[in-house]
Amino acid sequence: MTTEPAVAVSDGLPVGEAQAAVSMGTPEYRTCPYPVYRSLREQAPVCKLTTRHGVDTYLITRYDDARLALSDPRIGKDMHEGIDIYHAVFGDTCDALDDNLIFADPPRHTRLRHIAHEAFTPRHVKLLRPRIEQLAGELLAKCPTDTPVDLMTSFALPLPVMVICELLGIVGDERTEVLKWFGQVTRSRFSKDLADDLAAAEHWLRNYFLGLVARKRAQPSDDFLTVLIQTEHEDGALTDDELVSMMWVLLFAGHKTTTYQIGNAVFSLLSHPDQLALVRADRGLLPQAIEELVRFECSVETSTFRYALEDLEIGGVAIARGSLVQIAISSANRDPEKFAEPDTLDVTRKGVQSTHLGFGHGPHYCLGAPLARMELETALTALLDRFPDMVLATPEPGHEEWLKGPFPAFRGLERLPVALDPSRTVDDWTATTATTATNASD
Repeated sequence: MTTEPAVAVSDGLPVGEAQAAVSMGTPEYRTCPYPVYRSLREQAPVCKLTTRHGVDTYLITRYDDARLALSDPRIGKDMHEGIDIYHAVFGDTCDALDDNLIFADPPRHTRLRHIAHEAFTPRHVKLLRPRIEQLAGELLAKCPTDTPVDLMTSFALPLPVMVICELLGIVGDERTEVLKWFGQVTRSRFSKDLADDLAAAEHWLRNYFLGLVARKRAQPSDDFLTVLIQTEHEDGALTDDELVSMMWVLLFAGHKTTTYQIGNAVFSLLSHPDQLALVRADRGLLPQAIEELVRFECSVETSTFRYALEDLEIGGVAIARGSLVQIAISSANRDPEKFAEPDTLDVTRKGVQSTHLGFGHGPHYCLGAPLARMELETALTALLDRFPDMVLATPEPGHEEWLKGPFPAFRGLERLPVALDPSRTVDDWTATTATTATNASD
């Protein structure tokens, strides 16, 4: 088994430097956050940070504290409880799209989740498998094998987006338009200079989703969106506004998290050839391996913001009512108090599915976890079947392009250059890369 490569940020970082690294989103921290999280777990497991927006938040880094905080009813998620703080972080143009079950508390959250759960049945998820397998195969068939390919843009990004569009019944030219405006939202959301672009994109998407709901009401079918529309609850069915927000959160959360997780899983396996060999030799390990891959390099680095509904204490630290709280999922998943040798990727690790926090915990546990797991298994199976000899196409370890910026909601790669069939690739790097990968497992 192999461990994390050495990085610029050293172990034993002074707590002040560790806090500053997270607050500022330093390049070293974003490239490899684990030494920073290790320092915080050891020295300040519940620490106060100031975001680049000037908003204070408490970051929780230990597993036990994180698991408790994720299910603590004293910590809410309703953005209206802290709307001024929310606007300081996210701006004030996306309220309609963000008014969904992610930012809701009981009893409203209970109602929204019940209705979404009725639509996210195992049957609906299972029915998608053949189509996901077909989409994965079609995407990989288009990838060149005589030159390195960026697996993020050619495979990891389009596959989950296509799956969510299938789920919502967004097809043909409409899918192209939706993805264009959706991309504009994701590019401009955290930039004040692009506020007009953001408002225009939000307006277009809202109107499109409303039209889609109207069409589905007029012509219902046995699909996910129809179930969302028709499911009743003692406190009422979903309103049109709630349906729009539900579709938005499925498209946004359902695509980004899975996109980055596919990339992280492929990168982790290719950079740990001994573990990749185990999965190649025994495909029955794949479901278990996926849980370990999510624990080891989770695409959700920190939870969405939570809000202290009353004065409380976590890990011996007093948190005042109204304070923002975040949970460092990536840190909790590498807490040595919970996981033996946490910085080691071990696809044979037992019991990880019931312990890692990659899909959350408590009332906000990810509803789409079964779909995400199926997408990951389908994506990895398709890659291993079609390209069993694929290798990384980066010149040397440590040159990976991880997401940058001071907002570590996601952990993922900007690019993932891979030689899918090294025997056919004409570039000079092939032999060197393959040799480096083999030596890494010695």
